[in-house]
Amino acid sequence: MPRVLSVVSQKGGVGKTTTAINLAAALARIGMKTLLVDADPQGSVRYGLGLNSGTTRIGLSDFISGTLDLADVVRATPLPWLRVVPAGGVTDSMTQDTYYRELAESPRTRELFDRARERGYTVIVDTPPGLGPVVHRVLACSQRVLVPLQCEPLALQTTAQILRGIRGALAENPELVMEGILLTMMDANNPASERVASYVREQLPAGLVLDVAVPRTAGSVEAFAAGQPIVLRDPEDPAAVAYRALAERLAPHLE
Repeated sequence: MPRVLSVVSQKGGVGKTTTAINLAAALARIGMKTLLVDADPQGSVRYGLGLNSGTTRIGLSDFISGTLDLADVVRATPLPWLRVVPAGGVTDSMTQDTYYRELAESPRTRELFDRARERGYTVIVDTPPGLGPVVHRVLACSQRVLVPLQCEPLALQTTAQILRGIRGALAENPELVMEGILLTMMDANNPASERVASYVREQLPAGLVLDVAVPRTAGSVEAFAAGQPIVLRDPEDPAAVAYRALAERLAPHLE
């Protein structure tokens, strides 16, 4: 049965949503039925996919609350094999506390993932930053987890914390497997960025840091602003090449 992969990070701004979007799009491009779920109440997935119509203002939070059924919140994308569940009405209200509680406690959270997998979908989940109740619940329903880590000194301060949290999730969920740490926003012209990448690879256990690293490119920033995954907008951009390589590496683990 296809698997659920959650993309998690301790802090925002590390390329988490960009990674979730482009990984999902890259998997869909190679013919995998993929469902991208936006569990982050900021709701940035719909902007990165250009889904800005009124219908994308309903989604996960509306399903979890029991207001709508799953078929009502799944949206098509320009890719035939990619569907998306936006964050939903929580992005336009002040009910995030209610959302956190409902997603953490409701049986409909697991129901969504189970029904998607039964229909043959690999599920990619964009989670909120940190290790709060939403991330804890999503990891309990996942089989794989991927951690983007920005190549900057500040990011190093959060690495130990996120790894401790994932170790706890692994202990609670025997199905869960750590895919690894994905270095993002790699800047080959910045010595500090190079030092961070080298330090992480040297200090963490062998194999934990993936051999794929996503470079910082102007094209990837422009693609998100234009509402298109970089893997579609500019397939030859170095970031697009990296995300395709990531998808090819992970695909056998997700089918």
